[in-house]
Amino acid sequence: MAAVAIHQFAECITCHAWSPDQTMVAFCPNNSEVHICKLFGDKWEKMYVLSKHDQIVCGIDWSLKSNKIVTVSHDRNSYVWSQEGTEWVPTLVILRLNRAALCVQWSPRENKFAVGSGAKSVCICYYEQENDWWVSKLVRKRHDSSVTSVAWHPDNILLATTSTDGKCRVFSTYIKGVDSSSSDLKFGEQIVQLDLSVTWAFGVRWSLSGNILAYSGHNSMIYFIDDVKSTPSSQSISLRDLPLRDILFLSDRVVVGVGFDCNPMIFTADDTGLWSFTKYLDQRKAAPSSSRASQLSEAFGKLYGTSKQVPSNDTVELSKPRGGAHENCITCIVPLRKRGNTDLTRFSTSGLDGKVVIWELDIPK
Repeated sequence: MAAVAIHQFAECITCHAWSPDQTMVAFCPNNSEVHICKLFGDKWEKMYVLSKHDQIVCGIDWSLKSNKIVTVSHDRNSYVWSQEGTEWVPTLVILRLNRAALCVQWSPRENKFAVGSGAKSVCICYYEQENDWWVSKLVRKRHDSSVTSVAWHPDNILLATTSTDGKCRVFSTYIKGVDSSSSDLKFGEQIVQLDLSVTWAFGVRWSLSGNILAYSGHNSMIYFIDDVKSTPSSQSISLRDLPLRDILFLSDRVVVGVGFDCNPMIFTADDTGLWSFTKYLDQRKAAPSSSRASQLSEAFGKLYGTSKQVPSNDTVELSKPRGGAHENCITCIVPLRKRGNTDLTRFSTSGLDGKVVIWELDIPK
């Protein structure tokens, strides 16, 4: 279906996150600030401005249970924001990075969060009750380039990452005294390394059950991996259009991908577990080309936007016209799941056009 709501908040948005009750949205308008807006009737009002960072904020996550906001920035810092009365109070997190922090995500139990960085490392941050501060342990010497995305497994121990070295990796983040369950895996131990992409890799996600892992490549490919912890088996789908930047599992058989085509893409798995592209979520109409010049321009646009294809045993999708809810690259997709509700049918996207768009999709049972 089409978008449920379209909100224009800024000229450009790098990332966004929602409050637990989904009445407020936090976003970065492509600068060092985080704006928090609340909807009153049919009008959004700016309630707070979080301004502790010195450079662009590139990652925001709002915890569902504890109502804390974590932010990361190119200034190599991270802050955990706690609401005290009518103010948001920041707490500095010691990341020990010498390059920009690029992405962040709370763990399912919200006792840890992971930060990917341009320093070829991942910070696993947790709260030390004795010293009353947030500290981090680093997963070093595993990545050969910047870490572009992180994703927690539902067990709160395993963490998947993607990197501009083209690889997807899964690590153990078990920390004694922080994780309640015991584990035979040591902190930082690499479970698997996936070398499926020959280009930059983005947008890694686990399925809701934790049985399937998916991520995208900058060569207009999306990869699905089953049984990651035992005997991994992979599938790949090659696209004729522009690459994806982020993906989201709505169920174990439905995935949404967003990126440079400005239009969410739906991928589904059949009863045998075979994945395929289903449709674009935002139905658009192509403008007719009335002249040879416009046809030539369109042809050059397709040539410029089509990546070099990699051999795949999956189908290749046809090109679709752009123009709709989003008018520029979609960089972030966030699930809209309320506390206690396991069903996921709504999600939001934000992009370089400064919009936050809410979508709803009927998921077959």
